[in-house]
Formats: sequence, C-alpha cells, structure tokens
Amino acid sequence: MANQLSLSIDRSSPVPLYHQVVQGIEAAIHSGILEPGSRLDNEIDLAAQLNLSRPTMRKAMDELVRAGLLVRKRGVGTQVVSSQVRRPLELSSLYDDLSNNGKKPTTEVLSFSHVEADALTLAALQLPTGSKVYHFTRLRKVGGKPLALMENWVRDDITSMDEAQLANEGLYAILRRGGVNFRLASQRIGAMIANDYQAPLLETEAGSALVTMERTAVDDTGRMVETGHHVYRADSYSFEMTLVQR
Repeated sequence: MANQLSLSIDRSSPVPLYHQVVQGIEAAIHSGILEPGSRLDNEIDLAAQLNLSRPTMRKAMDELVRAGLLVRKRGVGTQVVSSQVRRPLELSSLYDDLSNNGKKPTTEVLSFSHVEADALTLAALQLPTGSKVYHFTRLRKVGGKPLALMENWVRDDITSMDEAQLANEGLYAILRRGGVNFRLASQRIGAMIANDYQAPLLETEAGSALVTMERTAVDDTGRMVETGHHVYRADSYSFEMTLVQR
C-alpha cells in the first residue's frame, strides 16, 4: 500500500516521521487515491515498507483514527471511512449546501400531514390556538447513503406544499418561492445515540453516535417560519464555524 500511494519519508525533515505518514495518507484520502472503504495493510507491513519502527507507524495510525479518517474493525482491519459532509454554520438548507458542493442529494418523504399544531409547535412558531401546520419527516441521502433524518413543522399560511415537492427539492427553496426571505434562526447542536427507529433508516447500529440539530427559522417580517429536529450520522457529518473574539 505504501508503494502504491508513493509515500516517501524524509529523515532529514524537521517534521516527525509519524506525522509525515499522517500527511501522506491524509493526502491520499482527500485526493481520492484511497477511496472510502479501502483496506490498509497492517501496521507491521506498513512499517516494514517504509522502514519505520512499529511504534512510529502505530502513532500515525492512531492519529488518523482520532481524526476520523480511518477506522479499525475487528476481523476486517483498518479502513478508510466514508468522506464526511462538512457544513458551514450559517442559515442555509442541507439540500442547498450539498447541491452547492457538487453533491446530488436525494430525499425520501417518510411521512407527511397537514394537521392542527400541538402546544409545543404553537409556541415554537408563535401561532394562535387552532392553527394548522405541515408536519413531515424526510430521509436525506447522498450517493445513495443515508445522511440525515429530518422532522419539520412549517406554518401553512405561506405557501402550499406536498410530498412530491419535498421529495424533489429542498424545503427552503419551496419557502423562498413562496416569498420567504430568511433573516435569522435559533439553532442548537448536540449529540445522541441512535435508537431502534433511527438506526435502520440511517443504516447504522443502535447506539451509534448521531449529531443533532434543532432550528427555528425567522423571516425578515419577524415570522417564525419553520421549526425542525434533525439527526445526522456522526461519521459522515459535521458543522464548521469560525469563532471571533469580542
């Protein structure tokens, strides 16, 4: 594997040997030379190919595992994990973010209803008692692989929507076409473990880590437009943000 990847070690470089291995394998993963699911040789063979000590090679592999680029599986060995969707922390939709990054997302609408809002939804969207909302659950996939399970509640006085629309385009695109100019959102990001309902839909194991996101979006007139609870596979998804000191 090392020769195939053209990994080279410069012993005169100030960069530690193990980190040179990390950089080489990381570059191979990001360039596509090592595709998701690729198996790597064991650490003893890799160390011999590069004329490195086994502890040096193990340190490099440990760092790649911690970085989420490799995973060790019992009975299988060390593999490259699926490439992770990295999403900037801004007011945008997952569908738009994926499309803008050259991905081709697909959506399966698992449930859809037009119902009277419950107390929690009335409060979240600041609606009067008796108001109706669209309530739906969608499974978003990329490359045929599940990425996100999304449940949303949308006020029904903006535009009409149906399952066909939600299966073929993003929610925010539908709402923008209905005249919504998004202004801001209240959002909370967290984590949980997959339950028996989420796990098979996301094609992961019950107890696996999931990233969670709760959001309520507001338009430029001050209306609470939609609220949602989303969960994402933690091995395929992350949020990115820039922090500024004030």
